[in-house]
Amino acid sequence: MPKYYEEKEEDGRACAGVREDLRECLLETPCIMQEGKSPRQCLKEGHCRNLQFLFFECKRSMLDPRARFRGRKGY
Repeated sequence: MPKYYEEKEEDGRACAGVREDLRECLLETPCIMQEGKSPRQCLKEGHCRNLQFLFFECKRSMLDPRARFRGRKGY
């Protein structure tokens, strides 16, 4: 469930809501909390894979010229 809502302060950056949710998801994983690994290692192990993919798609849609008409992917 996304934690990003319209009432929150805008970061002003592209895909800020997805970025914030990915960060929160990573910080709450047992990989970081209990094992003390870095977020990069936890991403390689497959934690928060769906948010990582959504963040990638959001960033990629910025380069897509069709996004001017359709809008960015993500939320």
